[in-house]
Amino acid sequence: MASERNSPPLTPEEPPSSTPTAFMGVAAAALLALVVVILPGAEALPAEGQRMAAIFVVVLVLWTTEAVPVGVTSLLAVVLLPIFGVADLPTAFSNFISPVFFFVLAMFIVAQAFISSRLDQRFSLWLLSKAGTDSRRVVLVFMVGTCLISTIMSDVPATAIFMALAMGLFGKMGLTPGRSSFAKALMIGIPFAALIGGVATPAGSSINILGIFFIQEYGNVTIRFLDWMVIGVPMVVILLPLSVQILLRFYPPEMAHVTAVGNVEAERAALGPVSGREWRVLIIIGTMVVLWVLSTWFPALNVVLVSLLGAITMFLPGMRLFTWKEVERGIGWEALLMVGGVTALGAASVDTGLAQWLVDGSLGGLEDWSAVGIVALVSAFTVVIHLALPIGPVINSVLIPPLAILALSTGQNPALYALPVAFTASCAFLLPLDAVPLVTYTKGYYRMLDMFAPGVVLSACWVVLITVLMVWLGPLVGLI
Repeated sequence: MASERNSPPLTPEEPPSSTPTAFMGVAAAALLALVVVILPGAEALPAEGQRMAAIFVVVLVLWTTEAVPVGVTSLLAVVLLPIFGVADLPTAFSNFISPVFFFVLAMFIVAQAFISSRLDQRFSLWLLSKAGTDSRRVVLVFMVGTCLISTIMSDVPATAIFMALAMGLFGKMGLTPGRSSFAKALMIGIPFAALIGGVATPAGSSINILGIFFIQEYGNVTIRFLDWMVIGVPMVVILLPLSVQILLRFYPPEMAHVTAVGNVEAERAALGPVSGREWRVLIIIGTMVVLWVLSTWFPALNVVLVSLLGAITMFLPGMRLFTWKEVERGIGWEALLMVGGVTALGAASVDTGLAQWLVDGSLGGLEDWSAVGIVALVSAFTVVIHLALPIGPVINSVLIPPLAILALSTGQNPALYALPVAFTASCAFLLPLDAVPLVTYTKGYYRMLDMFAPGVVLSACWVVLITVLMVWLGPLVGLI
């Protein structure tokens, strides 16, 4: 998804949708959908479910190939629902707009405030000043910085901020793409850290909020802010240092010291003291975090509501943080539309029986397993399914609703079945197919398979850790 943003612009006579690759993507989507529709219906899958599967094929192929813009594909997903007769148009559009949509919009505004006030530069330079010149410590500091920002900011902008710093460092060092083990570790480590940091709080990623939304919608269980953090924070505290060690074991830096970080203090001095604008952003974000935590005990302080109020406050008279035109340029409209498309597809997959059929076929008999087995199996399956469904929100929409319904039918807590999916939907470490690793992958400092070996080890650690934490700490907050 990030490849379009980082690719050289095409000429006006050759828009992206007119390239041979784009035509091939559209043709592949149409052909695969036709095959799904005309094949004999699978056992226990209703005809509506089979047509829904064809829609999923079209949308996933177009999203992954970017044969047409991601946002346009998201709109197409909604239009195809009534065309294929699986939902009427009013239902499709009502499912398109959900609280998650507005949460993502609010967090893009918050991210823009962080960047336009130059707090991102101040924070990143402060971290780099602590790195010194030791190359391994530089990798650690870059990953810690990305992880910390990602706990309250979308993973993609968090990755982009530290990637830009890394690219500047590589330029000073004269590193050639594809030839430096140090650059490889750093460019893989930045998205790894963003994905890990994003699970610390519900606000860390739209995937989290979407998962919580589906669990409440289909399992009738409310995951409170601190309930999530009871699992999320220990995951980050343990996984981040593990990921650093794993990456440095696979890709040890070829140099002991990085002297190019020497002018960090001069750059920090050039920023001057913290400005009033920066303080205002910090106060608003700090207030939002406090209210998010308080929402654990005061349900009226809904996470989405607080996020929107914080974003709106940034435009009030006297704030002078930015104009709407500035914010407009920073909003990822593709991501917003994708969230809408995913929620509409998720609802339709449940209504047509497709989601239940997929879960029964892949995770059948789950109700007979112990809590440890359920969490481990669901988490491992969610890791592997990233290879077929490389988009975290789509994984949530396909797996969580039927798992939550299955748990209710067996008298178990839906969080036991569905929460491992909500967490592990961010475990996109195997290949750079997700939007977050794509941000750095397109720069050419590592190849696709370079991510696989460390990604397998880190994914295995993730599955073990989420299983232990869910079974050990889950009962303390009523998640099991």
